Amino acid sequence: MSLQFSVLASGSTGNAIFVETEEHSFLVDAGLSGKQMEALFQQIDRDMGKLSGILVTHEHSDHIKGVGILARKYNLPIYANEKTWQAMDGLIGQVPVDQKFHFDMETVKTFGSLDIESFGVSHDAADPMFYVFHQDGKKLVLITDTGYVSDRMKGLISNAEAYVFESNHDIQMLRMCRYPWNIKRRILSDVGHVSNEDAALAMSEVAGDRTKSIYLAHLSLDNNIKDLARMSVTQTLESRGIIVGEQFDLFDTDPKVPTILTAV
Repeated sequence: MSLQFSVLASGSTGNAIFVETEEHSFLVDAGLSGKQMEALFQQIDRDMGKLSGILVTHEHSDHIKGVGILARKYNLPIYANEKTWQAMDGLIGQVPVDQKFHFDMETVKTFGSLDIESFGVSHDAADPMFYVFHQDGKKLVLITDTGYVSDRMKGLISNAEAYVFESNHDIQMLRMCRYPWNIKRRILSDVGHVSNEDAALAMSEVAGDRTKSIYLAHLSLDNNIKDLARMSVTQTLESRGIIVGEQFDLFDTDPKVPTILTAV
């Protein structure tokens, strides 16, 4: 079995991504209730009890809501960096010590043929980080919840076969929405979320000749629409000389419906 993944849920209401190889499988975040997570696993015909662990990106509730519940029920190891553990420990309930593992930022953990690399992002959490999965020369990048994509991030994530990439908001929709100004300012800041246009600019710099697919993720429930995100990203990429459908394909993600389990 090659490296495969499904974006189980993505958006303001909860986030979770499933990644598997023949030997191991991981859940990256569990931002929905335990029952919702179990239903999502049924939709992709996978057994949560066979997971190798849960990888946590940061402590915001839309990423950890179901972490403690699932870890206790299925006896799953949880991996997070030290500051994230400190921030979320009181939020996920009691977890046995032998299920708590540290995954430091800017390090690699190896599970059989799978290497998982962590890297820092810019977000208003204790120590947020995301992951690159490497197997047999292929590369899957997960990057959401960042206010911008730095040159360092771009170097780490360049020329992957597949990306799950934040395309959080349309700037005009955000500016006109009902949110208080302090919330708008936070989202637009360097520790907030990436807009459709900024996401596309970053994609144009990191996508390479190996890139086959990019999944637009973590769309705001109030300040984005799938069709708008895809159109904005496509237009911005085309302005940089990249034609969607020729170099790579764009895919939607959904807050409630998993993407098809797909090989990288």
